[in-house]
Amino acid sequence: MKVMALGTTLLLLTSAVFPAASAGEASPIGKVLQLLSDLQTKIIGEGEEAMKTYAAFSEWCEERSKNLGYEIKTGKSEVADLKSTIEEETAIASSLESKIEKLAGSIATDEADLKAATVIRAKEAADFAALEKELTDVIDTLERAIGILEKEMQKSGASMMQLNSAGSIAEALGVLVKASALSSADAKQLTALVQSSQESEEGDSSLGAPAGDVYKGQSRGIIGTLEDLLEKAESQLADARKTETADLHNFEVLKLSLEDQIKYSKKELAEAKQGNAVSGEKKA
Repeated sequence: MKVMALGTTLLLLTSAVFPAASAGEASPIGKVLQLLSDLQTKIIGEGEEAMKTYAAFSEWCEERSKNLGYEIKTGKSEVADLKSTIEEETAIASSLESKIEKLAGSIATDEADLKAATVIRAKEAADFAALEKELTDVIDTLERAIGILEKEMQKSGASMMQLNSAGSIAEALGVLVKASALSSADAKQLTALVQSSQESEEGDSSLGAPAGDVYKGQSRGIIGTLEDLLEKAESQLADARKTETADLHNFEVLKLSLEDQIKYSKKELAEAKQGNAVSGEKKA
């Protein structure tokens, strides 16, 4: 504005001081006037350009001011949001870390329980296998001995007379061994079985009494005694097998339950660790 006013003032002054020259006159004054006129035009043009620049700059400043105000407002909002997010993610991370620790402990406990149960089951299975073999051998021996005795009882002769006159099971079995009807190992096993059974039934009153003394005078005879032993052995074997079946079933149920729990806990643990990692990234 000041530039344009200055140009106008110069033009008016020169017009008043110097009269116009004739059209064909090229005097120094005319040249000066022309220079002043050109200067005025230039100054006015520069002034207009400066005004445009100023207007554009002023508009930019105003727009920038508005944008900065918005950015500051937005920035404050974002800071508040970030602070809230950090607090929220910190709480989530703390909860997940607690869950991870709890799950890790639970998995360790379940794995230890499964290992212990597996060891116990292996021992139970081994004990049953040994007992089953022992009882099966006993039953087989008793069945063979009873069969041999029944055959011998139907015979006549020295061997039969010796059996009838035997005062103890040991003596009766000894007769069968001598007659090659029974092996000495089977005879010893049967004698021990009879003695053990009789001591168990009679208690302290029969402690120290040999099997032969108990056998003497019994009306049922040796076959009846062995049949009683056979029945007991078969009952023990049935009970042992029943117990083994129940123990195996219980172990399989426990094993399946622990394995499922471990699998589920490991899945939860992996998810918790992943969630904790994501939470850490959000806080960063």
